[in-house]
Amino acid sequence: MSLLEVNKLSVSFHTRNGVQQAVKNLDFRVDSGEILGIVGESGSGKSVSCYSLLGLIPCPPGRIDSGCGLFKGQDLLAMSEAELRAVRGNQIAMIFQDPMTSLNPFLRVGEQLIEPLVYHRGHTRAEATERAQELLDEVGIRDPKRSFFSYPHEFSGGMRQRVMIASALIAEPELLIADEPTTALDVTVQAQILQLISELQNRRNLAVVFISHDLAVVKDLADRVVVMKQGECVESGPGKAMFAQPQHPYTQDLYAATPQGAKAVESSCSEDILLEVNELRTVFPGNGGAAQPPLVAVDDASFVVYRGEILGLVGESGSGKSTLGRSILNLVQSQSGSVRFEGSEIRGLPANEMRPLRKQLQMIFQDPYASLNPRMTIYDCLAEPLLFHKVASAANVQQQVLTLMDEVGLDRRFVRKYPHEFSGGQRQRIAIARALASEPEFIVADEPVSALDVTIQKQILELLLNLVERRNLTMLFISHDLAVVRYLCDRVLVMQHGKLLESGATESVWQSPAHPYTQKLLASAVTL
Repeated sequence: MSLLEVNKLSVSFHTRNGVQQAVKNLDFRVDSGEILGIVGESGSGKSVSCYSLLGLIPCPPGRIDSGCGLFKGQDLLAMSEAELRAVRGNQIAMIFQDPMTSLNPFLRVGEQLIEPLVYHRGHTRAEATERAQELLDEVGIRDPKRSFFSYPHEFSGGMRQRVMIASALIAEPELLIADEPTTALDVTVQAQILQLISELQNRRNLAVVFISHDLAVVKDLADRVVVMKQGECVESGPGKAMFAQPQHPYTQDLYAATPQGAKAVESSCSEDILLEVNELRTVFPGNGGAAQPPLVAVDDASFVVYRGEILGLVGESGSGKSTLGRSILNLVQSQSGSVRFEGSEIRGLPANEMRPLRKQLQMIFQDPYASLNPRMTIYDCLAEPLLFHKVASAANVQQQVLTLMDEVGLDRRFVRKYPHEFSGGQRQRIAIARALASEPEFIVADEPVSALDVTIQKQILELLLNLVERRNLTMLFISHDLAVVRYLCDRVLVMQHGKLLESGATESVWQSPAHPYTQKLLASAVTL
């Protein structure tokens, strides 16, 4: 008998705009010790199908129309809330897609980690603390004892995802539902986490439902794969065999959309330096005691960005990539060095002098949910920069907003919705549209496609290439996805522990990496 068997599951959402069928007559099963991969585009129903089994979709507007989900012979959909609480986190654990919204910002991560052990297993705080610190180390977090007492906002996106993974694994569940668990992770930690999940599966006979838009990861990890489109299963079968010969046109499209190989478009960048960074140094202060010394996040970084080029910045989570991008734009205070934009020094400029430059210098943030105002509709989010920077007038702002939505692949009907009504991938598209609204010259793109499924990712990458060509846009593209950087970028910088270790033309670095760290990154990358 299967550990989990889902039969004829249908889920719908009932809103003022009508009924949306999220899952339609879905069947799948998971055996003990098996890894089932569920792939599909953002909004295809992958996450909803699993969330509904654990009572995690809001009712209303969500509604389970039919079906059953038998876990060890008991129907999860027929359980009371009290019965589900005994299952969640203990027998079935979940790694959520967005760690920042899943972790409690008011509690130190250690308190959140030990909760399942204290609540479900009756461990003492001392026992739970020791196990939590061991697991933090196991998932690749440096200095686990210090991190145990840190808050979620003190971690990078990738580090927060590792905390979520540790939280899910700490109670040693029988079934692990992993919703995009490696999306925010760099390639080396991704390899560690995938290896960890595989080892746990073998050692504890753990069953895993692995939800992902990364076909390369699913191909190498999953025993069987279910492909979903618009709430339905369109194809299923053994993992490697199915990807070797995909039968359904939709599966074939997903495979074809995955970035592979070098940049196909010839670079149009000039020798004109748009941005010059010299010996930039950013230090975050500690708590004043010996236990928490100052952290050097950016250590004397020097490089140039040529007008019209896409410069890639790669490195592990916590290496200082995002801090470097934010320091350039004066969103994080740097302590020394120089940042010259079009020949003028901008480092350390006060807010009133930086404000006019914000039209030319924009950023796509890593976490779209945190960067969008939850109280503003998407129309308001996009109209605000258009009107503030006088790109549009009151007479034509609506048309400009709709054009931006078209550019990033969002349905115009969604313009009056709020950020929480979108999937993670859709929110990322909104964040990209907002950055493009002011028609900037230079964009720092911090993991702009990490939350997107492969087909939309391909559209966005092609959009960025077209924008660079059409508007002579210049970009610093920060990413942990080496395949995307290779596909998109003209040159690449490699960063570790705040230092720039290697730079050069992208394909040259890929073919002949000089630094051992670069060699390690490329060796860890998962490809189709």
